[in-house]
Amino acid sequence: MNKILNELCAKDKRAEEAKAAGIYPYYRPISSGQDPIVTMADGSKVLMFGSNSYLGLSDDPRLKEAAIKAIEKYGTSCSGSRFLNGTLDLHEELEAKLAKFVGKEEAVTYSTGFQVNLGVVGCLGFRGGFIFLDSLDHACIIDGSRLSFSEVRKFRHNDMADLEKKLWLTPRNAPKLIVVDGVYSMEGDIAPLPDLIKLAKKYKASVMVDDAHGLGVIGENGSGTASHFGLTKETDLIMGTFSKSFGSLGGFIAGDREVIEYLKHNSRSLIFSASMTPASVAAASCALDIMINEPERREHLWEVTRHAQEAFKANGFDTGHTQSPIIPLFVRDTMKAMAIVPKAYQAGVFITPVIAPAVPEKDVLIRFALMATHTIEQVDQAVEVLTKIFREMGILEG
Repeated sequence: MNKILNELCAKDKRAEEAKAAGIYPYYRPISSGQDPIVTMADGSKVLMFGSNSYLGLSDDPRLKEAAIKAIEKYGTSCSGSRFLNGTLDLHEELEAKLAKFVGKEEAVTYSTGFQVNLGVVGCLGFRGGFIFLDSLDHACIIDGSRLSFSEVRKFRHNDMADLEKKLWLTPRNAPKLIVVDGVYSMEGDIAPLPDLIKLAKKYKASVMVDDAHGLGVIGENGSGTASHFGLTKETDLIMGTFSKSFGSLGGFIAGDREVIEYLKHNSRSLIFSASMTPASVAAASCALDIMINEPERREHLWEVTRHAQEAFKANGFDTGHTQSPIIPLFVRDTMKAMAIVPKAYQAGVFITPVIAPAVPEKDVLIRFALMATHTIEQVDQAVEVLTKIFREMGILEG
């Protein structure tokens, strides 16, 4: 048997070395729902500050009931792609609700958020065109751009002057697509959409916002970044995922009817992939109703978010430019960031490290994420634990 692949893969020793050092922070099995306190496979209970369930809906009994009823009616799988036999009336009902929610003519759902960006960016990157990416865009946006026929140009994070230089160097009438995260998933800051839209108009470019971490969090009823800035009409494409605030799995893209129709017949990750399961669709639809009808969830999320931001800053943490429930605690040292995780876990706090290539080496951080179901007391407990660890490791003074 040919062992070349095995030998190439075996050269990467990073995971092996981290495990040997007792600081491997990934693939930790959880045996409960994504609540503020989770039960780990070893039976221990820890405070969860590593989840993307911003509205705390992933373990909500109403979503569970909606998913159960969908399984009872439709089964566990659609057994095909949306393009062929995999479209349910549930899919179309959810798409209509989503389009209305984000203020667009139409929407179409994909089986994961990753596949949305892979399929949309790859499909709309026309030959002879240009795609402009923020340097901190999510990996699935980057991968989608690599599948396109367009020339890809990156600009410095949230640097509109750098973006304009790159736009200025392209033919005026060439197809141009600017793709940014609405809320950046690791550093928690928000794209400067008003300035970006101005540049897009000036240079005849289209704008796509990946709002995976903005939906449910900012904007009217949680409808995202474009709504937050009052720029829904000016934002050409709005993308979202169901694995964060929606407490489910899947994703969607919303925009003008002509563009969505084109994607429905040309986006490869849509037409060549199995559709969202009935349970996932029903859960996402239920979550959308709750998002709209229970604004107090979002209000409490922001209450604990502001409290956490102020507490970390008061204790000397470098939290960057966060404007969201995602709070980066900058460590700027890979080995220290990896070592913090087991120490926090032993003290009852679940957090996640963010290292290269997810962020530049100089920006290695601990990602601290809030949910609407957290309490102020739980936040204070976590801040106390992390302050002690950061001080012991010489990251904070004191």
